[in-house]
Amino acid sequence: MTKPKYLYKSEEDFLVYEFISEGPKGHIRKMVKYSFTGTENVYILGFGDFDTETNEINDFSVTNNGDSEKVLSTVASTVYAFTQKYPTLWVLATGSTSVRTRLYRMGITNNLKEIQVDFAVFGLNDKGLWEEFIVGEDYEAFLITKKENI
Repeated sequence: MTKPKYLYKSEEDFLVYEFISEGPKGHIRKMVKYSFTGTENVYILGFGDFDTETNEINDFSVTNNGDSEKVLSTVASTVYAFTQKYPTLWVLATGSTSVRTRLYRMGITNNLKEIQVDFAVFGLNDKGLWEEFIVGEDYEAFLITKKENI
């Protein structure tokens, strides 16, 4: 993606990524983590503020640091890195709340043409069925994979 993003660091296995959000609320440590779902070849994308007490992601925190587009672009760039390392895997993404899922849908919608150059994108509709992503439709979750996996 060509939008501004933060530099991130990743672990050697490319399953965990960290970066710093910078804005009026200060420097906020963010984390992206890809975890196996139990379904063959499907990993879920977890994202949020890094919680120093639990050493885990807090995906319910609301930072409001004025950089949401840059943060989402950074998270999206980790999908590119993750699928570069693991090209046959699928990425499952959903928000921890319906508002966040809507935010992800809007991010996909606003960047769909660029995303579709490399990826196939699917949405889980209200009937519980996966369909090719349709702009304007509501989805409960998203599946993304490299085009060559289709």
